[in-house]
Amino acid sequence: MPPLLLLFLFLHLFSTSLMADPDDQRCLSGLFHSLSDPTGALQNWSSPSSLSSPCNGFTSFLPGVTCNNGRVYKLSLSGHSLSGQLSPSLSNCTNLQSLDLSSNELTGPIPVSLSSLLNLAVLNLSANRLSGEIPPSLSLCAYLNVIDLHSNELTGQIPDQIGLLVRLSAFNVSKNKLSGPIPYLLANKTNGLGPRFNASSFVGNKELYGYPLPPMKNKGLSVLAIVFIGLGSGLVSLILSFTAVCIWLRFTDQESSNPGEEGKISHLMPDY
Repeated sequence: MPPLLLLFLFLHLFSTSLMADPDDQRCLSGLFHSLSDPTGALQNWSSPSSLSSPCNGFTSFLPGVTCNNGRVYKLSLSGHSLSGQLSPSLSNCTNLQSLDLSSNELTGPIPVSLSSLLNLAVLNLSANRLSGEIPPSLSLCAYLNVIDLHSNELTGQIPDQIGLLVRLSAFNVSKNKLSGPIPYLLANKTNGLGPRFNASSFVGNKELYGYPLPPMKNKGLSVLAIVFIGLGSGLVSLILSFTAVCIWLRFTDQESSNPGEEGKISHLMPDY
């Protein structure tokens, strides 16, 4: 192949790698406009030119963004007091492998559209105020090996489908408002040695139960109920005791007013 043709192909491939991907633009632009940034962590994101070209080959001038071959593959914005809701536009970052938005003030549900991130390996949304249910469709992200959702306000049951993620090596949903049984595939023993994920992955959910959590204790009676039960039983005992005394007194009174048979016989016998 002629050298000039090789040079042309090289330059073409190189320039292609530097071109901004429109999906990444939509992804980051949607996320930026859905968040409130009180600390100015996303200051550089406000520039239209920065959002239009988030990646320059393997580098990015946007804080929290890491690029690989011209595509966003890692997004890490942990601990910036960001508030607002997660934008469904995140699903446009189709090359994303790691999403870390932990330790912020995010609210609302986890977008179902995250299931479109088929290359996602790490999902960390912990220590926010996210609500709603865990989307069962996350099981479509077959490469997930880390799911950290602890310290949120998530409700409902843990989807059974999450247990089908064979690469999942770290899972934490502690300190939420989850309920129901722990899926068998998340709790089953591995190689007979212990649970796939231990109890620390599930604690802090009052209505969540099943192995490896300890058995749920029966809910005790309230103090008020105990007081009423005590008063009721005491009153019944008092009434029974009073009734028994009354019966005994009446019986003894009858005995004293009617002489016995011995007195009647001696009264009829003549004197000698």
